[in-house]
Amino acid sequence: MTRVETRTALAEHTTLRLGGPAREFVVAETTEDLLSAVRGTRGPVLLLGGGSNLVIGDAGFDGTVVKIATSGWRVDGTEVEVAAGQNWDEFVAAMVDAGLGGLECLSGIPGSVGATPIQNVGAYGCEVADLLTSIECYDRRVGEVRTMTADELGFAYRTSVLKGTDAGIVLSVRFALREDGLSAPIRYAELARKLGVELGARVPAAQAREAVLELRRGKGMVLDAGDHDTWSAGSFFTNPIVAEDVLADVEMPRYPADGGVKLSAAWLIEHAGFGKGYAGPGGRVSLSSKHTLALTNRGGATTADLLALAREVRDGVRARFGVTLHPEPLLINCSL
Repeated sequence: MTRVETRTALAEHTTLRLGGPAREFVVAETTEDLLSAVRGTRGPVLLLGGGSNLVIGDAGFDGTVVKIATSGWRVDGTEVEVAAGQNWDEFVAAMVDAGLGGLECLSGIPGSVGATPIQNVGAYGCEVADLLTSIECYDRRVGEVRTMTADELGFAYRTSVLKGTDAGIVLSVRFALREDGLSAPIRYAELARKLGVELGARVPAAQAREAVLELRRGKGMVLDAGDHDTWSAGSFFTNPIVAEDVLADVEMPRYPADGGVKLSAAWLIEHAGFGKGYAGPGGRVSLSSKHTLALTNRGGATTADLLALAREVRDGVRARFGVTLHPEPLLINCSL
């Protein structure tokens, strides 16, 4: 375990490149180091993986930030256990190369493996919940390591029982993959068109991965230090789930969902008057020039700038359509 100097700038550890200092910053390179760091800490703890789904306030975090830097995985047939700090896309690429299918539609997503069950990360018709079997988790409330099954994690759209709390710390994640080297059934229309197949078809996992990466690059959703459109936390707002009769007279994309229908947040934002590249305070932040769901740091921004733009977009959508958008990333020491 390496202890970095106090008052470490968290902007250096997030994909938005925003966030004030941490009172204490600890890097844990093994599971034992991670457990020691958490057990030995009193007061607020912020667990940091790839920093990709996180908005940290300009005042920073008045507590201990634990950077989870564990890595590696163990394959047993089609069962794979992977360390929480492992880079997610490197892991997905390795599974595809090994002829194991199922995760390919989640290619290109930044961040670490341990963060994926917390958010129930999903893209292009696939969610982590589709393949996750269990996690190893340290329960701070009782001071014990325990296994939590997928059912116990309470997965729903972009959430789980772990979201919004530091009581459960993910140590490793287990997935059940497919040994035939084929993708999961293609459920997302845009991806099916890209692949030239019907919905429900299965294709070689490597082919699906390349198609997903190409689509994501076109939306600025694959990290590139030279492209400010990727200086983001990914999709900033979740697609709202509303009752079936809400906006039923408005022609717009809508998809079946538990509890009603899912609307397209990107469509709502664009049709409320916020187009790609729409600028916030001083032009220091803006909607991505490639994808309206990404709020981006154009250089020299503050978290306050980003949140001001987020509020303007949220309030504009609510005024135009009566639908309230909610943030997808975790907001640390800041709020909308």
